[in-house]
Amino acid sequence: MSRTDHVFEPSAHTDTFARDHLPPQEQWPVMLWDTLPELKAYPKRMNCARELLDKQAAIHGDRPVIHYNDEVWTYSKLLETANRIAHVLVQDYGIKPGNRVMLRSPNNPMYVACWFAVMKVGAIAVATMPLYRWRELTFMTEKAEIELAICDWRLRDEMETTLKESKHLQRVSYFYGEGIEDSLEARMATKPATFDTLDTAWDDVCLIAFTSGTTGPAKGCMHFHRDVLAICDTFNRYVLRPTKDDVFTGSPPLAFTFGLGALVTFPMHVGASTVLVEQYNPQKMLETIQAKKVTVLFTAPTAYRAMIDMAKDYDISSLKKGVSAGETLPLATYEGWHKVSGVKLIDGLGGTEILHIFITSEGDGIRPGATGKPIPGYEAAIFDADGKPVPPGTVGRLAIRGPVGCRYLDNPERQKAYVQNGWNFTGDAYMCDEDGYYWYQARADDMIVSAGYNISGPEVESVLLLHPQVQDCAVVSAPCSERGQVVKAYVVLRDKALNTPATVKALQDFVKAEIAPYKYPRQVEFIDALPRTESGKVQRFVLRKKAAENEQRG
Repeated sequence: MSRTDHVFEPSAHTDTFARDHLPPQEQWPVMLWDTLPELKAYPKRMNCARELLDKQAAIHGDRPVIHYNDEVWTYSKLLETANRIAHVLVQDYGIKPGNRVMLRSPNNPMYVACWFAVMKVGAIAVATMPLYRWRELTFMTEKAEIELAICDWRLRDEMETTLKESKHLQRVSYFYGEGIEDSLEARMATKPATFDTLDTAWDDVCLIAFTSGTTGPAKGCMHFHRDVLAICDTFNRYVLRPTKDDVFTGSPPLAFTFGLGALVTFPMHVGASTVLVEQYNPQKMLETIQAKKVTVLFTAPTAYRAMIDMAKDYDISSLKKGVSAGETLPLATYEGWHKVSGVKLIDGLGGTEILHIFITSEGDGIRPGATGKPIPGYEAAIFDADGKPVPPGTVGRLAIRGPVGCRYLDNPERQKAYVQNGWNFTGDAYMCDEDGYYWYQARADDMIVSAGYNISGPEVESVLLLHPQVQDCAVVSAPCSERGQVVKAYVVLRDKALNTPATVKALQDFVKAEIAPYKYPRQVEFIDALPRTESGKVQRFVLRKKAAENEQRG
């Protein structure tokens, strides 16, 4: 079934914002909704919470679903908690089907329960990174017209500022706050433990995932209930192939669609369990694998690389599978991790626009150095700048199509750029060899991928330009052996006498205070003027080359 064949199922949403702001269908990518038997069997009325929580709790009620510190949540406990929160949303906060609800929390069980509650009432989840600042949060509340946020009490400072600055946000409900009045937990305590999950349409929007772009502000990616199940019935079912006895863990935030799949929907799809840790580092990850007998691990190459030398001090023999995503997996990291763990890493390429991984390799099909092949249900191709297919061995623009595709929230220009002739163009430069393996070459845009985080260079520039001492600046990627890439800022100062280490630190601290701290420029170089074209555009390729040469000189 292609995009032109799609006839919308009658929506359960009384708030029609989502469908009203979808791109017109002629701008959708081709949607391959009938390539696998599981996808063909989907009912037209579908709620992902019913499929992943209600039905699984009926089968696995007493089995663990979430391990968190010393707590163990069973499927039944998660269901009852989500049901109580659903009643709070409807009865206390007046949430209607189709309303957007912002979620803000580290990786913990209450976040998962809140996410499922939003699904159950037919609302739309807008998850946000714990590190986001009020500027980023306010933009999202305005773009998605969000009136209610549910937030971990420990993250209240930026949330309260957002509440003051936003034109749409009306109230915030807090949880995990010791002794706070009117907490979410206090409201939940009086609610029933049962709730009738709303009978949503399979093509009702259930989440809007914001992704940092390389030009302009963040873009909201709109995904359906069926999309959440589709990533489970493609990558999870055909590549990862977990069982109910597996124990998952990983570092990606649940606010990332990568983390949502890896740590929530994938394990729950098969009745397995997940270990949630709010602040992961390589040592904590190894400790967790040993203590919880983790069998499936999701993290970035940076973390795998750091754990190689440390692994000998821990018992990680329980580990059966490891998934690497977020940045290119270096061959040395793949081989080093295989040597110390016996696990051949599954290298995955995915994106928020397409919800999760769409190219990968695993087991005997791994060709070290290559990203892999399209997973079942997806197709890939390489095109030149004019949109024409190129022969094997030729570098070009990677394009994808499958059961999930890009539908930006009210962003026609970016939609036209990302979706062309029915294909999703990921912004990556790739080469496909004669055997159908895809080999990463470079980013085709100004996105900086550092330790698994996607960072928009222009966004960092816009913040630096707010500093009174910055006259001009450009932000590019610089190679880094530990993080793959780091953010490097080339800055023209208003007062050249301030070219000092103290000014470098001041600019870095300024960025950390304005946007998510992981986006700050780890390298700052002062220059007299930026290289520009005759039309005035910054020649970022010149700066990237300069940064690479500086790295080579050490």
